[in-house]
Amino acid sequence: MEDNKEDSVRKFLELVKKSRRGKLKIYIGMSAGVGKTFRMLQEAHALLRGGVNVQIGYIETHRREETHALLEGLPLIPRRKIFYRGKELEEMDLNSILSIHPDVVIVDELAHTNAEGSKNAKRWQDVFDLLDAGISVISAVNIQHLESINEEIEHITGVAVTERIPDKILEIADEIVNIDLTADELVTRLKEGKIYDKSKIATALGNFFQPERILQLRELALKEVAHQVERKVSLEVPKQIKLRSERFLACISSNADTAKVVIRKTARLASYYRSPWIVLYVQSSSESGDKIKLDKQRHLINNLKLATELGAEVLKIKSDQVTQTIIKVAEEKEITTICIGKPHLNLFQVMMRTAIFNQLLRSLAMRDTDLVILS
Repeated sequence: MEDNKEDSVRKFLELVKKSRRGKLKIYIGMSAGVGKTFRMLQEAHALLRGGVNVQIGYIETHRREETHALLEGLPLIPRRKIFYRGKELEEMDLNSILSIHPDVVIVDELAHTNAEGSKNAKRWQDVFDLLDAGISVISAVNIQHLESINEEIEHITGVAVTERIPDKILEIADEIVNIDLTADELVTRLKEGKIYDKSKIATALGNFFQPERILQLRELALKEVAHQVERKVSLEVPKQIKLRSERFLACISSNADTAKVVIRKTARLASYYRSPWIVLYVQSSSESGDKIKLDKQRHLINNLKLATELGAEVLKIKSDQVTQTIIKVAEEKEITTICIGKPHLNLFQVMMRTAIFNQLLRSLAMRDTDLVILS
């Protein structure tokens, strides 16, 4: 009984703490120079005009003229000076921010590694401390610093990124904004000297800022933000009012040729919609291992293997209630489209199975699920 009380108190305290936690907004971009810091400073001015106590905790303008000009009029918390190996380094002053306790603090360069001797090894850990203290944070990061796609980034750019942030940062963010430019716009900004000093432009154009690399990084940034938005919708929007994302269910039998067509065409549909898909094989008692021919078994195994290779989740269920099983799986997996093969039936079979087929149609109509018959 005492343990239950303690557990109840702990859960309540966690709820209280969560309600007092600061909000996190992250500006994300495909590379340096897209305008993340510029947008953060614009937002800081807007908040200040709205009477919000906003402070600059750490900003890096890289001496970009337009961005640096926006610092004027914004309250700034001085950086902390650290002497390390004979050099003077400047870091965000976490303790001062916590002491001043603004409503909102601007923290640039989220993936930054703090100097030795700092409370936290990484700036994203400092941000966690600020959020826990009830201070809202606006921050910025480039897509190449995301941990889960680190190897992909190295393959695209040929550069190993050592400063990285865990994916959980984006997962806890209350808002993520993608600052998007076309490859041509970004290259133009670079050539105009708006990103780097003119002495570095030629090198940048020959390395990181090649159009094909920019396009790939842009795609990654767009995909990541779309993924996080979709995740947020699935967690926070009530089921009855949110738009369902497409989910396909391919229903196959032991008919090898038809099954292969259904699998391949459903894979194409799922790829087009960038959607998850499932292949379902309902094994009736008439198709049990001792009753089905060996060549049919072999073809079935190959088709299920093909489905896996094409990215499907494969379900094999034993049941003589084929229609009910399909309906149940479609409901459990929130399927939006069921794909089946064109049936090879004679007139007598059609007459016998019409009632079952109608049952499936009625069920799908009630759930607003589409049925696609693939020839």
